[in-house]
Amino acid sequence: MRILMIGAGGVGSAAAKLLVERDFFDALVIADYDADRAAASAQAATARRPGESRVSSAQIDASSAEAVTALAREHGITHVFNAVDPIFNMPVFDGAFAAGADYLDMAMSLSYKHPDKPFEECGVKLGDAQFAKAKEWEGAGRLALIGIGVEPGLSDVFARYAADHLFSEIDEFGTRDGANLVVRDEQGNEIFAPSFSMWTTIEECLNPPVIWEKDRGWFTTAPFSEPEVFDFPEGIGPVECVNVEHEEVLLMPRFLDCKRATFKYGLGDEFINILKVLHTLGLDSTEKVQVKGVQVSPRDVVAAVLPDPATVGPQMTGKTCAGVYVTGKGKDGQPRATYLYHVVDNEVTMRDYDTQCVVWQTAINPVVALELLATGVWNGKGVLGPEAFDAVPFLDLLGGDYNSAWGMDERGLGCAGHSNDRVDAGRTGVADGRRAQHRASTRGDPRGDH
Repeated sequence: MRILMIGAGGVGSAAAKLLVERDFFDALVIADYDADRAAASAQAATARRPGESRVSSAQIDASSAEAVTALAREHGITHVFNAVDPIFNMPVFDGAFAAGADYLDMAMSLSYKHPDKPFEECGVKLGDAQFAKAKEWEGAGRLALIGIGVEPGLSDVFARYAADHLFSEIDEFGTRDGANLVVRDEQGNEIFAPSFSMWTTIEECLNPPVIWEKDRGWFTTAPFSEPEVFDFPEGIGPVECVNVEHEEVLLMPRFLDCKRATFKYGLGDEFINILKVLHTLGLDSTEKVQVKGVQVSPRDVVAAVLPDPATVGPQMTGKTCAGVYVTGKGKDGQPRATYLYHVVDNEVTMRDYDTQCVVWQTAINPVVALELLATGVWNGKGVLGPEAFDAVPFLDLLGGDYNSAWGMDERGLGCAGHSNDRVDAGRTGVADGRRAQHRASTRGDPRGDH
């Protein structure tokens, strides 16, 4: 496997550090518009393993499909790994196809609001542009694995695992993301510093959220709608979550049977208010305006003046949690509610990888997927989401060789904030996790009255 990773920001650089610890690939080319940043990312990755010689760097314009194709051909690339903002998805996606390479990304092609009913009906949905080319990829015998970060990505793997091994009937896949992360300045004061790409955060939080229901299909609602308090595990605690546009809702119903799919994100009042102000002032716009003779996108300016998410790790404390809350009927036909999740502590990722936890948590999942593709454990053709693949090898590898545990909470139906039993399935492997989960279910009724 010869990998071209486009994007040397926080997630790309974290992925490179994870990749050099593995032996499944022959070459990794790290490319970025900023050649110096690409070189620095390659150097930081190479330094983690004495004698490492598989990593190189290059300059690229990700907005040019032709540039992607040329660089991929130059290096004999077999897999293009897209680690840039999703505004560049289609040029990278098309460039990989033209080069004869397979493709992975962590966020799907952009959506566009319905022109007349933006908060009721979908316009162009996330991933539509990519799925429209599925037959071309399938006909060429090639794979585009889209949405394989943490959310989307690991959450979708959890959904597949739940459908295969935990539930006989699924009412809702409810992806829930929350954290207790705090960033402080040198004086110890809390400051506003997004832990992920501000460009992407604005895109997904201010677009109309999408919900899927079996009897309605996909439809939209107003941003920040349907607030709920969700109790996140491992000390994070209750966080208010709201509807946000996200890929899981567009992926899970394509591959898995359920009655409803939602995504809710724990943003907090301060962040929501900031986003509303940006929107009111037009600073969320991607349309360029002229400022003193210079054409500039307001959103690009906002992203540029805020701290780089890749650099805030030393000032950050706390944990982040990604997961999917699944409700329905268990394999025994009885009502069941289970939260499958992955928690990452910033202290640990800073200590081990000099990388803040949110970008590290995103980066590890495409690396695991690349290894499964390289070894032939995962294979497929066309444009596919993570749900199209067996979840067990992924979860076993994540919690085993990659030493990043995942867990399951059995919860009372109608009481998402309560945890009856926690099962740490990650480090013992999926098979042992299933046995442990069965024991937990027999110790306490996960359908308790609340």
